[in-house]
Amino acid sequence: MTDLTTLEAELSAQVAAAPDVAALEALRVAALGKSGSISGLLKTLGSMSPDERREAGPAINGLRDRVAAALAERKAALEAAELDARLAAETLDLTLPAPPRRKGSVHPTMQVMDEMTAIFAEMGFQVAEGPDIETDFNNFTALNFPEKHPAREMHDTFFFKPGADGERKLLRTHTSPVQVRAMQRTNEKPAAPWIATAIEPPIRIIVPGRTYRCDSDATHSPMFHQMEGLVIDKGIHMGHLKWTLETFIARFFEVEGVVSRFRPHHFPFTEPSAEMDIGCDRSGGEIKIGTGSDWLEILGCGMVHPNVLRFCGIDPDVYQGFAFGLGIDRLGMLKYGMPDLRDMFEGDTRWLGHYGFSAFAAPNPATGLS
Repeated sequence: MTDLTTLEAELSAQVAAAPDVAALEALRVAALGKSGSISGLLKTLGSMSPDERREAGPAINGLRDRVAAALAERKAALEAAELDARLAAETLDLTLPAPPRRKGSVHPTMQVMDEMTAIFAEMGFQVAEGPDIETDFNNFTALNFPEKHPAREMHDTFFFKPGADGERKLLRTHTSPVQVRAMQRTNEKPAAPWIATAIEPPIRIIVPGRTYRCDSDATHSPMFHQMEGLVIDKGIHMGHLKWTLETFIARFFEVEGVVSRFRPHHFPFTEPSAEMDIGCDRSGGEIKIGTGSDWLEILGCGMVHPNVLRFCGIDPDVYQGFAFGLGIDRLGMLKYGMPDLRDMFEGDTRWLGHYGFSAFAAPNPATGLS
């Protein structure tokens, strides 16, 4: 017991003399940590006889409790002293005018959408829009999705309850239904003037808008923004698609040029289908587009499937086309260094103040996008 009394006196003196919280934490680890002096005494209980353990156990545990209480009390005192020192040093002059606050800013998603639209408009593309609530035919059937495709299941798509006619509508999973609406020459009269109307080939449109899928993590959100492109004309081939996408990527990221590769993929609505990768450099903790030996998957694309053309009343023996899809939010993350997609939908004014854009600086390919 004399050893315990001596140890307690030494630890109490050290606790009382600890100059700051960091030193106190080091002392706590030295005494109560896994390899601490008191923890070592507790480990010896297992090798003692029952009579020895009956006497030593309460003594060692009591020492541990008293030292822990002394550490907590000293920590509270040190933190209070640190707070008093900060309050004395950090003064606020209430007579000074308040710092100016931004009245508002353009959300990065809208900024990126405007940048993309400006580039494609310069290439001769028109903007087409459509409803967020779509039919199964426009969202799946007309786009060559088979009946048992996983995307038609509840775990991938937000479905509504069937209507009186038995039809089950849904929140569109991509903006491709607007392409269907634009291509259908026998389309019904649109419900509103902003909904895409039937267009005779040649067709060259981009379709920006919200899309919805059952997905949520750092790079996915149940609601996100997508821009798809569609070109339908005579004699269209993959070379046209490659030039269009490489030109867009170079203009969007404001680099001299990009190196790309097209990997075979599968999409029901295109054949052949491809994932487009672009050259980049990941050294230094950031991604640099247009240089380096690494690859970054950027979008999906392909030649419009003949079945899609047939569903939309276009003869695939006369007309061909290509389509592509880009995630607007994801491109914004890549270009402006935003680490988490979910932050874009939180509505945090501090985040918007940091990443937002001036409403007076509209994107213009001639004078600069960003």
